[in-house]
Amino acid sequence: MNSADTITQWLNQNNITEIECLIPDMTGLARGKVVPRHKYDPQEGLRLPEAVLALTVTGEYPEHDLTPPADPDMRLIPDASTLRMIPWAAEPTAQIIHDCIGFDGKPAELAPRNVLKRILKLYEDEGLTPVVAPEMEFYLVEIQPDEDIPLTPPVGRTRRTEAGRQSFSIDAIAEYDTIFDVLYDWCDKQNLQIDTLIHEMGTAQMEINLDHGNALDLADQVFVFKRTVREVAIRNNMYATFMAKPMQGQPGSAMHIHQSLIDKQTGRNIFSNEDGTPSKRFFQFIGGLQKYLPPAMPFFAPYVNSYRRLSRYTSAPINLSWGYDNRTCGIRVPHSGPEARRVENRLAGVDVNPYLALAASLACGYLGMKEGLTPSEPLTGSAYEQPHQLPRHLDDAIVMLAECEPLLEVFGEKFIHAYAAIKELEFREFFDVISPWERRFLLLHV
Repeated sequence: MNSADTITQWLNQNNITEIECLIPDMTGLARGKVVPRHKYDPQEGLRLPEAVLALTVTGEYPEHDLTPPADPDMRLIPDASTLRMIPWAAEPTAQIIHDCIGFDGKPAELAPRNVLKRILKLYEDEGLTPVVAPEMEFYLVEIQPDEDIPLTPPVGRTRRTEAGRQSFSIDAIAEYDTIFDVLYDWCDKQNLQIDTLIHEMGTAQMEINLDHGNALDLADQVFVFKRTVREVAIRNNMYATFMAKPMQGQPGSAMHIHQSLIDKQTGRNIFSNEDGTPSKRFFQFIGGLQKYLPPAMPFFAPYVNSYRRLSRYTSAPINLSWGYDNRTCGIRVPHSGPEARRVENRLAGVDVNPYLALAASLACGYLGMKEGLTPSEPLTGSAYEQPHQLPRHLDDAIVMLAECEPLLEVFGEKFIHAYAAIKELEFREFFDVISPWERRFLLLHV
């Protein structure tokens, strides 16, 4: 049975009346079309303007010619492995993630899902399969339509907001049982493999981890998970936000990425030697992260707000020291047995596009192995006492990315130039905004 037949059979078995045909855009938001079941042909797919892949987070287009001037369509071809019900829909409704394909049959170069596939192909050619596990932090906040008013924590079942920070508190999680009961149910119905739920350091800040697995599947799960959390929250009269730094005085929200590599022939974790010791490629992978994470920064900190999270003594990295079970480092190696040896990239904020963040982290490690890089010595003290090693602002990070030839090669020049142009426009739009701080302290004082 081919992919189209599989999709048709599934749609019929579930009595689907409507289909959300989705693609992730540059920000990781869902774009696409909603199609009645009787109008949907999985063999033919759909069409969508290619320019949708060049949108900024504000819905603008860069002035650069990122797509052909004729504004042509591209084909959307469904991936049968992404078939899911939409549990909050009133009628039986499906969601299917589609791949963006040109009419010449080639993958659209600006599509984030295709970018991740491109990086995974590099590993496939080496006989390796990456295994990843993302950890996602987010805040629950009161509904506040006025963007000029700071966000505040929501009221829980006791009709009170949290008193102080409640790190790892079970009772604090129970304040929002109604939300998490529905969230677990909806995630189960969508085959989202939730591992653990904890209360993080911030007020009403939560962390949910997904089970480890295939990188493309996990990126799809994060993409769907974010939509699901937002939907559950809004139906309970609050927002769920994946901003990297949504509230002043509170910790930022990260998407830590655990990574290991499996030899396709033997099924062994190549980060460990047969005697259980760390392998040469394990250290080379870390060396690659240390060298290439700074120029890849726009994939891990994609917005101006992202850089507010990356400050000293806030449980967020300021450099790329690495260490064994050292959470102050940007690169951490958790305690594990040899078969589970892995590298945790703690740089990414939860505001990332999951496809691009996973692609970039794996690309940096890949380059480290190809170049035979050697990392620094593991740090045993606090990395917060070490100097800053990362770009401090989005505009600096964009310049570093555009000038990094190895990343240009593995991602493709067209994609890097397009992504940089999108981020440059977002930065310019932000720079045009005069903040309350400027009005408060500069208006009458300078």
